[in-house]
Amino acid sequence: MSLGGNIEQDLRRFRGRILAATVFVFAAFSLLGLRLLYLQVWRYQDLFEQAESNRKVIAPVVPTRGVIMDRNGVIVATNYSAYTLEITPAKLNASLDAVIEDLSKVINIYPRDRRRFKKLSDESKSFESVPIRTRLTDQEVARFAAQRFRFPGVEIKARLFRNYPYQTLASHLIGYIGRINQSEKEKIEETEDEANYRGTDYIGKLGVEQSYERELHGVTGFHEMETSAGGRAVRRLSSIPSTAGNTVKLSVDIKLQKLIEDLYGNRRGALVAMDPKTGEILAFVSKPTFDPNLFVEGIDSENWQALNESIDKPLLNRALRGTYPPGSVYKPFMALAALEVGKRTPTQTVFDPGFYMFGNHRFRDDKEGGHGTVDMYRSIVESCDTYYYMLAHDLGVDTIYEQMKPLGFGQYTGIDVLGESKGILPSTQWKSATYKKPEQQRWYSGETISLGIGQGYNSFTVLQIVQAASTLLNDGKKTRPHLVKEIINPETKVSKPVAVTAMAEISLKPENTAVIRQALVGVNLEGTSASSFVGAGYTSGGKTGTAQVYSVRENEKYNASKLDERMRDHALFMAYAPAEDPKVVLAMVVENSGFGAQNAAPIARRVFDFLLLGQYPAEEDIAAVQLGQATKPIGKPRPVATVQWFNASEKSVAPEALPANPSSTVP
Repeated sequence: MSLGGNIEQDLRRFRGRILAATVFVFAAFSLLGLRLLYLQVWRYQDLFEQAESNRKVIAPVVPTRGVIMDRNGVIVATNYSAYTLEITPAKLNASLDAVIEDLSKVINIYPRDRRRFKKLSDESKSFESVPIRTRLTDQEVARFAAQRFRFPGVEIKARLFRNYPYQTLASHLIGYIGRINQSEKEKIEETEDEANYRGTDYIGKLGVEQSYERELHGVTGFHEMETSAGGRAVRRLSSIPSTAGNTVKLSVDIKLQKLIEDLYGNRRGALVAMDPKTGEILAFVSKPTFDPNLFVEGIDSENWQALNESIDKPLLNRALRGTYPPGSVYKPFMALAALEVGKRTPTQTVFDPGFYMFGNHRFRDDKEGGHGTVDMYRSIVESCDTYYYMLAHDLGVDTIYEQMKPLGFGQYTGIDVLGESKGILPSTQWKSATYKKPEQQRWYSGETISLGIGQGYNSFTVLQIVQAASTLLNDGKKTRPHLVKEIINPETKVSKPVAVTAMAEISLKPENTAVIRQALVGVNLEGTSASSFVGAGYTSGGKTGTAQVYSVRENEKYNASKLDERMRDHALFMAYAPAEDPKVVLAMVVENSGFGAQNAAPIARRVFDFLLLGQYPAEEDIAAVQLGQATKPIGKPRPVATVQWFNASEKSVAPEALPANPSSTVP
C-alpha cells in the first residue's frame, strides 16, 4: 500500500513538473512569437530601412562644371581631368607628418604642396580627404599603386580641375573657383542646395564663376552601391547620372578684351565698353590682372602674399569696385542738368578770364588766361572749367544730386556680377549722415564749386559713367549692364537668353540731349580729343577728363614730374560711335597717367576701329599707346582675321584655340 501511494505521489509530482515545463515553454515561445511579430510587422519598415542602409551606401556623382565662353564661342573657362593624391587624416594609423615623409619617398612632394595641404587641412574636417599632390603623372600613379598597402588613409582619385586657358586675360570678369570653406559649407547647409552639393569640393569665388554658380554647377547624381560587412563596395545596385552644368555665354568679345589689355600695357586702370541699346558689355577690363589658375587648387602663401600685398592691387576689380572722381567727363551731364532745370540755354554765354572767384578763394581754369566768351557747346568742346564752376554754384549741391541720381551716378547699376561699388554722389543729407562732428556735417557753399568739374566728393565707377552715357544717348531710357548673354544647355543645345529686367525711364527732353550729343561730337572733331580721331572712317562723340589725385595749393602750379607717380592725375575718357546710331559706348580711366586726351582717348580710337572697321593696330602702334605717345594710329592697321592672338607659351593646360575669323562689328 505504501509503495502504491508513493507511486501516485511521484506521478502527480511528475505531471506537475511536465505542466510547469509546458507552461514555461509555451510562455517562452509566446514571447518569441510576440517579439517576432513586433519585429516583423510593427517595426518592419524601420528595421528594413536600417538593414538596407547597412547593406547599401549612396555615393554622390559630382557633375561636370559648365564651361564659360565669349560671345563668339571662344572657351575661356573649361575643365580637365587629372589624378590627385589625397589624405584622409582620420583614417591614418600613424602621425600625419610621418605619413607625408614616407609618401615623399614614393612621390615628389614639394614645399609648396605641403603649405597648401596645411592650409586646406586647417579648413577641412578630419574625415574629409585633402589633396597633397595634384596632376600626378602616369608613372607617379603606378609607383604609388604598387605600394598602396603601406598607406592606409591615402588614395589616388581622378578629379576634374578648372582651367583658365588664357591665364590672366579677363580674370576679373571670369573669376575663379576654389575649395568650399567652412563658412560657405554652413551657408549651403542652410539652403535647399545642400543635397546638390554633396561631394562637391569647389565653388565659384569671384566674377561670373561666383554669380552664375547655380547655372555652372549642374545637378549631382548618385550611385547606390551594395557593400560588404567590411564596408567595401561589392556591386552597383542603381544609378542616377549627374547633369553637367550649363554653358554660360558671355556678351564680351575676348579678342577685344585682349586688345584693350594689351593697349593698357603695365598701366593701371579700367575700361567698360557696352552696347547702349541692349546693355550687353563688350569689354570689361581691369588692370593689372592675375592668373585665376593659381586659386583652383588652393593658392600657396607666397603667391597669395605677392598678390595681396602688391602696391598695384591686382586683385581689385577696378571696373566693378574702383571709384574715381570723373573729372571733366562729368561736364556734359552737368550741362544736361542745367538745360533740364532751365538754369542755362545752349546759346547763353559766360566770360572766362582763367579763374572763378568765390569769396576769397580763386578757382583756376585749366587754361591760363582763360577761354574768353563761351557758350554751352564751347564749354564742352574746350572743357572750360570756369563755366562749370559758375554752373555748379547756380545749381547748388542738392539740385545736382537730384539731376544726377536718376542717371545712375552714385547708384548701383544692377550689373549681373556681385561686388559692385556704389560710389559717392554728394548731397547735404549725405554729408550729414556720413560725418559725426557737427562742423563736418555742415555743407559749405565752396564745396559745391568743385563738383561742377567732377572733383570734390564725387566718386564714381566707370560702369556708372557708361550707364549714364547710355541713358543720355537713349534720351532717358536706361539699360542694365550685363556680362552674360545667354545660358546654353550642353545636352539639348537649347539656348536661353538672359532675362534683363527693365529699368525705369527718366524724363529727358530730346532737344536737350541733342545739344549735348552735338557738343560731344565736336570734342572728337575739333576739341580736346580731336587728334586721336584724325582720319577715322566714322563719326564719334566723346569727352576727355583729368581727375586730380593730389590737390595743389592755390598759388602752386601742378607739375607731374615733381610728384610721385601715384600722386599724379588720372586720365579719363567717355566716348561712343558711330555718332548717328551708337553701337558702342565706353568709359575708361588710366590711373596716374595725366591728360585723358593723351593717354585714354587713343585707346578708345583703337576700340572703335576694331569694332566698326575690323582693324587691329600695328604692333608699333600698340607700343606707342602703351607709352602714352600715340594719338592717331602709327603704321598700317592689320585686319582682325590676320592677327596672331596667342603664342603657345602664353597658354595654360589644353587651351581652346581662338576662332580665326571673329565678328568685326557689334552684333
